[in-house]
Amino acid sequence: MSDLIHLLPDSVANQIAAGEVIQRPASVVKELVENAVDAGAATIHILITDAGKTCIQVIDDGKGMSETDARMAFERHATSKILQASDLFQLGTFGFRGEALPSIAAVSQVELHTRTEDNELGTILYLEASKVVRQEVDMCAKGCNFMVKNLFFNVPARRKFLKSDQTELSNIISEVERVALVHNEIAFTLHHNGTELLNLPSTGLRQRIMHVFGKKANQDLLSIEVETSIANISGFVGSPESARKKGSHQFFFVNGRYMRHPYFHKAVQEAFSKLIPENEQVSYFIYFVVDPSKIDVNIHPTKTEIKFEDEHAIWQIIVASIREVLGRTNAVPSIDFDTTDKPDIPALPRERNVAPPRPEIHSDYNPFSSNREIPARKPAINWEELYGMTSGKGPSEWNTPPEEASAPVSKPPEEASTLFKHETESHGQTYECTQFNGQYIATPAGSGLMLIEQHRAHVRILYDRFMRQLQGKHGASQGMLFPEMFQIPPSEAIQMDLLLNDFSLLGFDISNMGGGSFSIQGVPPGIEGLDPCKLVTEMLASAIEKKDNVQSAVQSNMALTMARSAAIVVGQVLSHEEMAAVVAELLACPMPNFTPDGKRIICIIEEQEIAKMFM
Repeated sequence: MSDLIHLLPDSVANQIAAGEVIQRPASVVKELVENAVDAGAATIHILITDAGKTCIQVIDDGKGMSETDARMAFERHATSKILQASDLFQLGTFGFRGEALPSIAAVSQVELHTRTEDNELGTILYLEASKVVRQEVDMCAKGCNFMVKNLFFNVPARRKFLKSDQTELSNIISEVERVALVHNEIAFTLHHNGTELLNLPSTGLRQRIMHVFGKKANQDLLSIEVETSIANISGFVGSPESARKKGSHQFFFVNGRYMRHPYFHKAVQEAFSKLIPENEQVSYFIYFVVDPSKIDVNIHPTKTEIKFEDEHAIWQIIVASIREVLGRTNAVPSIDFDTTDKPDIPALPRERNVAPPRPEIHSDYNPFSSNREIPARKPAINWEELYGMTSGKGPSEWNTPPEEASAPVSKPPEEASTLFKHETESHGQTYECTQFNGQYIATPAGSGLMLIEQHRAHVRILYDRFMRQLQGKHGASQGMLFPEMFQIPPSEAIQMDLLLNDFSLLGFDISNMGGGSFSIQGVPPGIEGLDPCKLVTEMLASAIEKKDNVQSAVQSNMALTMARSAAIVVGQVLSHEEMAAVVAELLACPMPNFTPDGKRIICIIEEQEIAKMFM
């Protein structure tokens, strides 16, 4: 029997490794930018063409490479970051595996221009599918200039399943932001198809956050700074007033490296417990400095998962440091009493002297005098005459039998409810309803008693209404007297441009002002009292979470987010007409029993169950 086990060629091994390291164009940008940072660059330029599918170019002014290093850099497990296994516990650089450049070269066409500071001539290297095509000597600037062309040209299956250009570009911007937020001393620029998307000069950390996420973020940031024997923690957390359901910017960095850590995220949430509403989150930018021997970054090729030796102790430090800054800055929200209907009592100036009241005395008044005038009695009212005047009948018609008289026409009240515009009479049935605990609507049903959760019911009603607007492509909009502005990061601005048509169908009139700024000039009816900027950003965050980017799924998520925001809240007292309108509209929905996200709306207590309670 012949031997079956054999060594794979280097080209095949590199493609296998590339499947883990290089997943999309953003992975290429991440690896090249991190290499530039490790090389000591002060300025990094990123130029993208067609969301990275055609070309990715990263230019830095770092140390550069010699002719031999340029060739060796594309060999598997070739690196300048470590020399022996013990160096893994003293890492001070991004890279150390020696897999990034070989993986990139295995699935693309690479052109490298590099020169060191002490050499007058540099090296130009051309590679295609891990093979060196040619190598030349030429004049070039100090540092490295990587050009990665036709990504996945030899892996058509991977290229076929890349997302849209907007999605891939958004991922590229996110990777650049993660590196830029931890290396504020380096200047970054990002261009896509000749358009500048990011221009981040070298500045302080707080200013870098403002450059990435807008100046408004500065108003909500609280600085934290704590030093312990286990870890030093610094950075910023958002104030409780800045909490929102979606779209918060949350970043952890350890020793200059971005990481994801659900356990530490729970620590931040624990520090803000009872200070922010349930299911809402705050933004945070937290930086850890830990002894490299106490962490392990060699878990996954992406190096975003990190294990800590003292996770529980660091968890407690995070909670304590955040609570300390909340108490020190008096960031705990104060009680806001309802002053909507309070009387407007003007304050009197201090210099004004108020005279005491003086009673008026009538000296001629004698309570025992019998000559007092007795007020005349009111004249008797002739009700029959008044009835004839209002009904338009003469005296001969006053005794007309009731059955011969025409029935009066019932008219709806002039002042309709501001919450519901639906007429219950259109369904041919009037519902007798009562409200319990400010949350449930009870109404008789054919087989018992029907209980309806009012908030979920209104979510179902509004969701169906918004979906009809999106599918029917007709959304009414009310113009705003003063347009409102909001700013979002460049990675979200790309997605916002794609969703402007969907927002228009919902009734929003939004204009792109450039630089991540958008103006809301019109809103749909029925969202009075809501913050339109906060509502739009929450809907945008919900749409971004739909990574499949299916248009129908994005529209459904936007409609659900808007319905939840505009629906009546738990505890709101409803009039009888409003409760009847909720019941009528809910039962007219195609799926009245459950909300769009699967929560129960209607519960029926059978008559037999009620009878058993009294046995």
